Amino acid sequence: MSQERCAGGHAKVAADIKSDCADPDAIPPATQTAQEASSAEDADPDSEHVRVRRQKLEALRARAIDPFGRRFCRTHHARDIVEGFERLDGGTVRIAGRLMAIRSHGKATFADLLDLTGRIQVYAKMDELGQDDYELFTSLDIGDIVGVEGKVFRTRRGEVTVEISKFALLSKALRPLPDKWHGLADVDLRYRQRYLDLIVNPQVREVFLKRTAIVRAVRAFLDSRGYVEVETSAMHAIPGGATARPFITHHNALDIDLYLRIALELHLKRLIVGGLEKVYEIGRVFRNEGISTKHNPEFTMLELYEAYADYTDMMNLAEDLIHYVAVQVLGQAKVEYQGAVIDLTPPWPRKTMVEAVRERTGVDFDAIESDEDARAAARRLGLEIDPAASRGKALSEIYEELVESTLVSPVFVIDHPIEISPLAKKKAEDPRYTYRFELIMGGREMANAFSELNDPIDQRERFEAQVALRDQGDEEAHRMDEDFLRALEHGMPPTGGMGIGIDRLVMLLTNQNSLRDVILFPTMRPRK
Repeated sequence: MSQERCAGGHAKVAADIKSDCADPDAIPPATQTAQEASSAEDADPDSEHVRVRRQKLEALRARAIDPFGRRFCRTHHARDIVEGFERLDGGTVRIAGRLMAIRSHGKATFADLLDLTGRIQVYAKMDELGQDDYELFTSLDIGDIVGVEGKVFRTRRGEVTVEISKFALLSKALRPLPDKWHGLADVDLRYRQRYLDLIVNPQVREVFLKRTAIVRAVRAFLDSRGYVEVETSAMHAIPGGATARPFITHHNALDIDLYLRIALELHLKRLIVGGLEKVYEIGRVFRNEGISTKHNPEFTMLELYEAYADYTDMMNLAEDLIHYVAVQVLGQAKVEYQGAVIDLTPPWPRKTMVEAVRERTGVDFDAIESDEDARAAARRLGLEIDPAASRGKALSEIYEELVESTLVSPVFVIDHPIEISPLAKKKAEDPRYTYRFELIMGGREMANAFSELNDPIDQRERFEAQVALRDQGDEEAHRMDEDFLRALEHGMPPTGGMGIGIDRLVMLLTNQNSLRDVILFPTMRPRK
């Protein structure tokens, strides 16, 4: 609804607010705050706190007051009023939000109202509201949601305030806000009851508002480059596109097992075959893996594919995309992440995995030819390695365990071993490696990209090697996907493809160290 339709009349209020209270600013500190409201965050419904609130609920109904009111037409948010005070001073506004503090003294009461944009102080006087409405207002509880109409003024102490001329109870809170919630005393409860986390921790709300802005900026960038956003199925007959264990479900009508997708890749490549030359999807993927600060069973991926491109084009695109998003959302290319300042200004360095391992450990895989020598090198570095691990697998494990976490500034680690890259095109000059990179920053993988394998014969051989690994007990190895092979046999142009973890990008740009702090409802073990 437009602001004009909601707006009330405007009138100038006197500079000095006169009331039966000598000085509104002299009211004592809060008599009730969100932090002091209750110590019963998980209160039993029969607890004293909840029982008192239910009694108030019934008292309201007995007075024919609906405790869960109707729509309320707002003219402004809290931030609008605070930042636009010079324009709004003396004018009438209508605001709505949750009561977060109440400070009463005789015939005058201050309260803090919280909406999406922040807090604002409201001021109630008995001689303005009348005794009945004033007593009703002072009987409200922390957590109640109210709508307020009143004039804007600034108190003698300089706080922008709305003097209430009318108010409406919009929703009665039957449970109190948690005691001592501020300060993140119970991290587990924060994730389980995210709605409370958002109410009392403004910094949490800001993280998720930035997440929305980040995703919006990603879309704007790719749309401007001519990419087409698509949606593909979340249930697959054959899971593929990543090395991960899938979740299994069952379709009753077809009487078949289906898998929640572990990646977006193979369906997007089918679209490249079909002539959609530049496509992307931002979607949820699901992997049946452990839960930690770095992993959640469901997360958000951006995957994009471009015909007639390769992994060097994807490096250039990654630089431009992430730099653009940072500037759009944060206003600058330098970000602080976990105590380090990371400059996202392109270009970013490129180094092979062999070079990265050599620089960090001194082990030169250019001088290692056999699988046994590679495994021996890993053992000398203190790693437990599979006795059957290949040279490429050993190189990858050394890199992942000892090197990746040390790479803070953006770097493209390129040319990964063929054994761990079943969907990437092999390097013409050294077929032990592939045209693949991972973008690392802040010690974590931010993006994974290939010159995509478009040779159906080579792809079949790679799938067969993965099937052999599955037969040996590797539950994360790829399955054979005959329909994907059939699509490749119709011809897929040379293609560059890339996946970026949206959650990890949000972590970087909001300086969060845990995935759970950028996922609204992370997966948690149920409480018994």
